[in-house]
Amino acid sequence: MSFRLKATFAVQVLVLSPFLLTPLSAQDWDPGTRATTAISTATNEKLKLTFEQRGRYESRAGNTFGKDLDVFTGLFRTRLGLAYTPVKWLKFSGMVQDCRAPWYGSGAPNTMRDEADLHEGYIELFPAYKKGFGMMVGRMMMLSYGEGRLIGISNWSNTSRTYDQARMYWRSPKVQVEMLMVSVVKVRIGEFNRPVLGDRVWGTYDVFPNFYKKNLLEAYVLRHDQNRPGGFTGGSSSDGTDKLGINTFGFRLAGPVPRGVNYSLEAALQKGKTGLADLSASAWFAALSRRWTIAGKTLDLSAEYKYASGTENPADPKHSGTFDQLYAANHDKFGHQDLFGWRNVHNARSLDTLGVTKNFAINFQYNNYWLANLKDAVYNGSGKLIARSATGTAGRHVGQEADLYGTYKHGHFTVGAGYGHFFSGQFIQKTTPGIGPTYLYVFHTYSL
Repeated sequence: MSFRLKATFAVQVLVLSPFLLTPLSAQDWDPGTRATTAISTATNEKLKLTFEQRGRYESRAGNTFGKDLDVFTGLFRTRLGLAYTPVKWLKFSGMVQDCRAPWYGSGAPNTMRDEADLHEGYIELFPAYKKGFGMMVGRMMMLSYGEGRLIGISNWSNTSRTYDQARMYWRSPKVQVEMLMVSVVKVRIGEFNRPVLGDRVWGTYDVFPNFYKKNLLEAYVLRHDQNRPGGFTGGSSSDGTDKLGINTFGFRLAGPVPRGVNYSLEAALQKGKTGLADLSASAWFAALSRRWTIAGKTLDLSAEYKYASGTENPADPKHSGTFDQLYAANHDKFGHQDLFGWRNVHNARSLDTLGVTKNFAINFQYNNYWLANLKDAVYNGSGKLIARSATGTAGRHVGQEADLYGTYKHGHFTVGAGYGHFFSGQFIQKTTPGIGPTYLYVFHTYSL
């Protein structure tokens, strides 16, 4: 990042700081809380209002390892939602979202800007019941399974992700069995957002909250189809090379082990087709975490390792081994800069969180990355190819990332800031301009 860009960012942060901190001093006078409480009370808890306003001011230098221009912009997101529960067994929910990136210019992508549009609108049957049948149909934002590694929300993105979905489930204290079909809604600037229903995930996701003592088990079978006219894979619809059909069989285990340690373990196998190629892929994740109390402050330490297979020989049109990450929510899972996704990768990650006070936390995150298969590519958080060495001679080491960030909460207000830098490894240096991306930001949020 150039000195001029750093100086510009620092000046604007200093200018904006009083405006970011002013709401904190006004916490005792909070009209939003009063309004939501009044609406809820007047309707006997049947009608509830939600509201969020978030601003983030960020500088990204070395984008795509030097392939793209540096970016300094402000990102502003506003959400207004209403939920109506006329009777215990029926709920209606809707939300409008408006996203802006005024400093970016007219070329801002659809991950940054989208004028007011329907972000959520669904009907749920038996929402308050803890046992028996339930169903949900419509557009929903807060859709996350497990830790969101295969289906989740990308809330850090300014426009965020939402789904058109239909889900039917049966629940008891021992199990929830669910059938689902979901399709990501595509942000269309200047148009009404709608999904591409030819790109969808359907199947079953079942949860056993007390599978063994206090251990949680989640088991799933998911089918990812892409079969719209025109294709997804760049092939031809006449010979079937434009289609994708992948079956994912997986599980997740989580719970406590001795000495205050908690674990999480997930594994998935995939079989299917990508065009005419037979797919055989796999991925797994394992993590340990523990909390200590030191001088009245909390210290949370965690370490994890992730793997996702790649294709041994991408030039072979009949075989593929690159893991399909479905609709993954990868923010923070591969570094705070969101550079990489769960495909053809080995990743070692640690996260240390110091609770300075009840409301103030500082985080340090470290990530190291290697390719799983030398001839396959490195992929971004959306699963798209960044760079590849066709001969496999660029090396295996992708690089390392270090991130430092903190948050402070006060009532309905949250402010925070962060800095991260990526140190390019041999593979990035040989397949791209080799610049290590730097990320600097501050943000503030008010939410009800």
